[in-house]
Amino acid sequence: MARTETYEHTISGLLQKRADLLGEAERIRDRLAEIKNDVSAVDRVLTTLGYTGDLDAQMPRQKREVIFGRGELTRAILGELRGADGPMTSREIAQAIIAVSGQDARDRNYVSDLTKRVSKALRSLREENVVRSSVDTKGNVMWATRSLRQP
Repeated sequence: MARTETYEHTISGLLQKRADLLGEAERIRDRLAEIKNDVSAVDRVLTTLGYTGDLDAQMPRQKREVIFGRGELTRAILGELRGADGPMTSREIAQAIIAVSGQDARDRNYVSDLTKRVSKALRSLREENVVRSSVDTKGNVMWATRSLRQP
């Protein structure tokens, strides 16, 4: 049995598998976009033909994908804000959470979805006086933890 000390064959194989998986993910994303466009076209034709029913009610029920457990997103947000040098935008917080969790930060849809979730969680935390928000010179909402001395 031949063994290599450098693992170059293993590394090469893993790099090829990684490239194959990323290529497959891109093909699936492209196909999903095609399907969404086709559904929109069918919806327009149905409307043109006089259909007045609720098209969303015709959707098959989908299982809800749970990305974060109860309180997990809030803990991650507060952890990022506490470790930050200054206020952060919702997008910066979402990108930091993605980086820590090992997810693909290049997936724009995931980043956008998580940014919306982070924003919603931050608004709830602001109502509970856990975080505070301010607006920077560019109009971006900046978030920081509320210090214990503030009312």
